[in-house]
Amino acid sequence: MASERKAFALRLDPALHDAVARLANAELRSVNAEIEFLLREALRARGVKLGEKPATDDKTEDGGE
Repeated sequence: MASERKAFALRLDPALHDAVARLANAELRSVNAEIEFLLREALRARGVKLGEKPATDDKTEDGGE
């Protein structure tokens, strides 16, 4: 896993948070780690691969427009 983490606020339904917290506790993870685990699992199930950041279109190779 990468050493850098992107922090952001996440609003969850309290019942959803409680369910994730129970699962995290059972798996000996923090709620944050459990959410990340579940997201990775969901992406893998959908065939989405994690990897390099997508290229941005704000610069061209020759420096022009």
